[in-house]
Amino acid sequence: MHCPYCAHASTQVLDTRISETGDSIRRRRRCESCEKRFTTYERAEIALPAVVKKNGSRADYDRSKLSFSLHLALRKRPVGAEAIDAAIERIEDKLMSSGDKEVPSDRIGELVMRELKKIDKIAYIRFASVYRSFEDVDEFADVIREVAVKTRTRPPRP
Repeated sequence: MHCPYCAHASTQVLDTRISETGDSIRRRRRCESCEKRFTTYERAEIALPAVVKKNGSRADYDRSKLSFSLHLALRKRPVGAEAIDAAIERIEDKLMSSGDKEVPSDRIGELVMRELKKIDKIAYIRFASVYRSFEDVDEFADVIREVAVKTRTRPPRP
């Protein structure tokens, strides 16, 4: 594994942990040249369905695009990296378990919205405003009311 900081070819594994779901391994590494530490993830490579975009074109599934979208919606929100990684895993699991060879991009968008709704309501509203391309303030207010109603109907925390 090359160091992402200095590109040195030799790194040392300091710690190895298996994820809670057991489908990936997290490794903390240290570069033997510059001494900087970094994290790598090891997971089985499984073919996910191709993505059919709104214009009809097809593209290979790209985990980094999904990760970028979630990170953008959750920017400056109190959500840890583990929660984001777990959401990505759940989305990918749903895509793989569908058995489809192709999946419409709006299906992925709906899966992202479902995960964001569970993780952080503000991020959900942010993503929904872009994903659904709100035309006016009323559509935006409807989503806020939807989240507010569900939040108020929850029993109080102990």
